[in-house]
Amino acid sequence: MTWPDGYSDVPNRKIATVVTSLEMRRRPGERPAVNDPSWGLRHVRRPDPDWYRDLYRRAGSDWLWFSRISMSDAELVDIIHDPRVEVRALETGGEDHGLLELDFRNAGACELSFLGLTRALLGTGAGRWLMNHAIACAWSKPIERFWVHTCTLDHPNALAFYQRSGFTPFRRQIEIADDPRLSGLIARTAAPHAPVLEE
Repeated sequence: MTWPDGYSDVPNRKIATVVTSLEMRRRPGERPAVNDPSWGLRHVRRPDPDWYRDLYRRAGSDWLWFSRISMSDAELVDIIHDPRVEVRALETGGEDHGLLELDFRNAGACELSFLGLTRALLGTGAGRWLMNHAIACAWSKPIERFWVHTCTLDHPNALAFYQRSGFTPFRRQIEIADDPRLSGLIARTAAPHAPVLEE
């Protein structure tokens, strides 16, 4: 397929983002991290869909995460109750403020499906702490590849963070989708860095 150089219009009511996929082929050395004694990581087996969606929204709405909240209960449960998918919550002060999801459904590989923090933990070092746990959990299984994708709607430091963590970019794609703020999936005020274009 040949792609034209230059600008291409994106229809109103849509969002467009550049998606970068990254991978690591061996476990890297652990990077130094803050170790706040109030942080804990809980493995949530067979998560309740409402609990999952609440944490997913609180961690991802600012970055227009919408894939899982647009699913039916049956579609969501089919993923998060699969024994090869591991969901963990970063808890502090009796509340959940971080989401980690690892997908081992493809033999020999693990996808870092989601790693996110609520606003309360941004800038505290919890992201590095959670990533160190993600790497340790992934490579505790017999895998040959650990991979993740991020996009230009994500936190502006996300791509560099993944690279510092030991991931290497291997693919770039363009994703176009309906703007989830216009369907009510996400608050209209979310992600001001990506303006709503309605008409």
